[in-house]
Amino acid sequence: MTLESHSQLQSHASRAIRSLKDLTGPKGLPFLGNMLEIEMGQMHRKLETWAEIYGDSYQFTIGPRQFMVCANPDDISTVLKDRPGGFSRTSRLQLIARELGIEGVFSANGDVWRRQRPLVMAAFNPTHVKAYFPSLRIVTNRFLKRWTTYANVLQPFDLEPELMRYTVDVTAGLAFGSDINTIESEDVTIQKHLEDIFRMLQKRLFAPFPYWHWIKFAEDRKLDEDIKFVHKAVLEFIHAARERLERDPTLREHPGNMLEAMIVARGEDNTALTESELIGNVVTMLLAGEDTTAHTLAWLIHMLYHHPAVMERVRTEVDQVLGSEPLPVCHEQLGQLDYIDTCINEAMRLRPVAPLIVLEACHDSVVAGTAITKGTVLMLLTRVGSMDTGNFVDASMFNPDRWTASSTAANQRKVSIPFGAGPRMCPGRYLALEEMKMVISTLVWNFDIVEVATPDGKEVQEKLAFTLSPVGLRMKLKPRIQQSLSGRR
Repeated sequence: MTLESHSQLQSHASRAIRSLKDLTGPKGLPFLGNMLEIEMGQMHRKLETWAEIYGDSYQFTIGPRQFMVCANPDDISTVLKDRPGGFSRTSRLQLIARELGIEGVFSANGDVWRRQRPLVMAAFNPTHVKAYFPSLRIVTNRFLKRWTTYANVLQPFDLEPELMRYTVDVTAGLAFGSDINTIESEDVTIQKHLEDIFRMLQKRLFAPFPYWHWIKFAEDRKLDEDIKFVHKAVLEFIHAARERLERDPTLREHPGNMLEAMIVARGEDNTALTESELIGNVVTMLLAGEDTTAHTLAWLIHMLYHHPAVMERVRTEVDQVLGSEPLPVCHEQLGQLDYIDTCINEAMRLRPVAPLIVLEACHDSVVAGTAITKGTVLMLLTRVGSMDTGNFVDASMFNPDRWTASSTAANQRKVSIPFGAGPRMCPGRYLALEEMKMVISTLVWNFDIVEVATPDGKEVQEKLAFTLSPVGLRMKLKPRIQQSLSGRR
């Protein structure tokens, strides 16, 4: 259950440490390995199933590529904390990001990451996030009007695309100072391009070899168009931000949004982000801000609908905090939504957006008693520990009360790590939590949920396209019963 540096490994060479080839795992086919057993959209589920069979540590192959899988929370925590020195994003991810022109803090390693991280963290700190609240409320009010239109005629709608409109508008408005307003648009929006980029990132990340260097299929050509569209939008964001800084020099001391903060920020060595790094980080914010928050919201809304007692407690809290207002009017109200906070934590435990984290060893090491060489790719299964009854009572049940301050053991928060852990914990977590509280509080104050279901009525399925999303959820709303509102006025 330890991870040691190369020098430590040499000093303990006499220990009986197994090698990667000694690990058990699913038997593969010659040349192909286990490739035919893995469906990309269900890869995490297959790896979780194999963990039940082969244990917390095992190995498998895709073509000539061998991977080590870790599912033990202690091992995962140790690996995540040993970044960026011991483990990093994979060289394959860096290659793909560089080729697509989306190199940012997410894919960066080593000194490049160390230089970029403080600049991005400064843009996402709680003080900046709090200052964005008035704009967040404007976007939420637009969102409320859109859903009211659906509710007034009981029109069902696809849940994920709606939530992605909201999260992209928030990211573009709050992070970049650009009001793209996809909520009120019926055109094909940037979200669809971002969704396709995520899917292709995962496909290329786990491909047996970089086939696209020699041949491009229709979806690869489509990816080129997606990247072109997103880059054009990003360059417009950056151009607009620089124009604002030129017009108002005081913004250099007090940036109005995250992009302005990144443009004017300086690291300890007084070195600004390069143009390519700036572009890459803007794209990274769009990808991360649009996808992860929308997915968690979709899962949470689905869970609340199927747990009416929990929903009623959420509504009681919202009524007390918001009073007669249909959505939060000040940042401080979000901090009072404690029960919604527990619901978010529970949804992220059951359906983490990153159930699979892929890293690469920077040097020869020991992970979970297994000696691995530099370049070995690790796959960390973050949900296995969260579903272990040894860590959570009735682990498969949706129970927000397990996250109340009086009942939550410190170990539970170490096991469930929806935003990652260690030095590379998600920098946008504060903004994500505020967005989720805004949406849920506005939803339950204004509407009754008639239904949240798949078109065929079957249990909702998971799909992994770099992040974990529900497949095909549709929602139907109706305006909240007026009598219940009058009692609060």
